Amino acid sequence: MKTIIRNVRVLTMDPQGTEHARATVAVQDDVITVVDPGNAPGAAVGSDVREIDGAGHLVMPGLVNAHFHSSVNHLKGSLDSLPLELFMLYESPADGAVMDPRAVYVRTMLGALEMLKSGVTAVLDDAFFVPAPSPASIDAVMQAYADSGIRATLALDQPNVAEIDKLPFLKDLLPPALRARAAAPAVMDSDGLLGCYQHLLKRWHGAAGGRLRAAVSCSAPQRVTHDYFQALDDLSRRHDLPFYVHVLETKLQRVFGEERLDGRSLIRYVRDAGFLSERLNIIHGVWLDEHDMDLIAEASAVIAHNPICNLRLGSGVMPFRALRARGIPICLGSDEAIADDSINMWAVAKLAGLIHNITTVDYQQWPKATEILDCLLRGGARAMRSPVPIGQIAAGHQADLIMVDLDTLAFTPLNDLHRQLVYCESGSSVRMTMVAGRIVCENGQVNTIDERALRAEAREHAERRRAADAPALQTAAQWLPYYREMYLKAAGRDVGLQRWAGGAQ
Repeated sequence: MKTIIRNVRVLTMDPQGTEHARATVAVQDDVITVVDPGNAPGAAVGSDVREIDGAGHLVMPGLVNAHFHSSVNHLKGSLDSLPLELFMLYESPADGAVMDPRAVYVRTMLGALEMLKSGVTAVLDDAFFVPAPSPASIDAVMQAYADSGIRATLALDQPNVAEIDKLPFLKDLLPPALRARAAAPAVMDSDGLLGCYQHLLKRWHGAAGGRLRAAVSCSAPQRVTHDYFQALDDLSRRHDLPFYVHVLETKLQRVFGEERLDGRSLIRYVRDAGFLSERLNIIHGVWLDEHDMDLIAEASAVIAHNPICNLRLGSGVMPFRALRARGIPICLGSDEAIADDSINMWAVAKLAGLIHNITTVDYQQWPKATEILDCLLRGGARAMRSPVPIGQIAAGHQADLIMVDLDTLAFTPLNDLHRQLVYCESGSSVRMTMVAGRIVCENGQVNTIDERALRAEAREHAERRRAADAPALQTAAQWLPYYREMYLKAAGRDVGLQRWAGGAQ
């Protein structure tokens, strides 16, 4: 199949920052073959060729959601804002009801559709499973991504240590009955989890013409054993897979290092263990100190910035400028639907361009729109470690692109393309989404699935889930006072840096 888009404005996102006021973009199968601002290809010939007049539109690389948990796509709007450690009691209760594979498929597809309709062409999914992953649940997630047409990289975010070992102070705060439950072994051990990874790799890595790939995840360093961390690192190295690691998302995690790691930060712990590498996607990185950032820069690891989630959970403001100044690649993520309540990367980009303005009075240090686009597009492509080039409108790159209507309120009048993409656009101007050369969404309609039927089925599943999850939510309420005490104790600790606005404790 060949697609030719003529008379279109092009934002290439190449390293030189090339833009074309009017050009022709040609796609053959899954690859961009021509980007020509001069002598465009001749008239299209053949039944398998589609020509599109792009006059008044912009072609740019598709957006990359570089950190996402599909596991709670069905729970948007379910919870008030809470600190992460309290929030997790409710979003993934240890005794939550098992979700059948069809429900897993539907919830995954909900997120894929929302992303495709707003111009996201690729997602890095760090999926967790309650109580544990299985080949059937893994297949359900990946089949949804296969059917939707999106480019996806999946890891299994599953701890393998007891709850009491993941958090500071908890052992001394819990009453005996709850302490015994918190000390119970994880639902699935390392061998079981590695077996699930073998299934993911054998069945899905490189599937759908390479559009679907595997990654690995330890969830967070304090949530897994050293041996399992080592096994995941070996898998990542052997197959050149991205490695997702939540690190220093909250102040409590900073305190964990002081209490449980002989005063080392979690970044130092990962470095000392030999796992800090360029394959690491360090998720959040809010409570990093200067030494942590130096170590990340030396390793050439990537930081995944999730500004909406960080505000929703009160985690703090990531040190954007200090990271950029060290040359550390930054990508952007929506995180999960329950901690963002939408999956809109335009909103993520806008907040990323604004929140850091309150961290310093030196306005010359505030992010520029061009930097945010670099994080959103090129940073996301870097995080995926794709074996085929993505993230640019250039010959030889994968045809993951979107067409944006410039005759909308967001771009009227058009004063500065970069600023208006970051600060004005909401996704409503996206008229076409193409992934690997296939048009999967056009004029607001995803053409790979019956969206109306899917929404109806999602509502049916949600109704059944409410009753099934009620006991687990009641159990979570029993733990809440002790987790609150733990959180407040950590919040009151002086850790030598501040990431909360106003410096308030």
